[in-house]
Amino acid sequence: MTTAPMRRAALLALLALAAASGPFAGAAPRPARAATVGTETGLPIPRYVTLRAREVNVRAGPGVRYPIDWVYQRPNLPVEVIAEFDTWRKIRDPDGTEGWVHQSMLSGRRTVVVIGGEHLLRRTPDTAAPAVARLEAGVIGWLDGCRKDWCEIEVAGLDGWIHRSHVWGVRADEAGK
Repeated sequence: MTTAPMRRAALLALLALAAASGPFAGAAPRPARAATVGTETGLPIPRYVTLRAREVNVRAGPGVRYPIDWVYQRPNLPVEVIAEFDTWRKIRDPDGTEGWVHQSMLSGRRTVVVIGGEHLLRRTPDTAAPAVARLEAGVIGWLDGCRKDWCEIEVAGLDGWIHRSHVWGVRADEAGK
């Protein structure tokens, strides 16, 4: 004969086993695990992309049923994709803030943002090269490519080179376009 406490313990064990073996219908999806390749796209994780729209909703989780934590209002801001789930990408911004956005709000066309104060955009990748412009922290430039310690960018129609350490949106080991 089974007692009520034994039945309750068996039911709890069964529920724990079911929860561990797979999601229940209607349960929140599990975020993508950290990997070197995205589970949905096969693209590298992490990787840099750009915000496509003037307003981008950032959600607490990967889906429209998750609340909007904040709204980016900075088109072309570089962000880092750190996880994938279905059509959702978990991103990190230059300040380290993370959240989920729909893939349609992201572009593969790359930008970088100037960090750490004012820096010179130079004609060639050399600290002695003539300056093309002075760039303040927060300025966004279109990334053309990088060579060693320098990245070629375009800002407001001006092309030039900036030291890789003065921008966010490109990996230290990244070369080319």
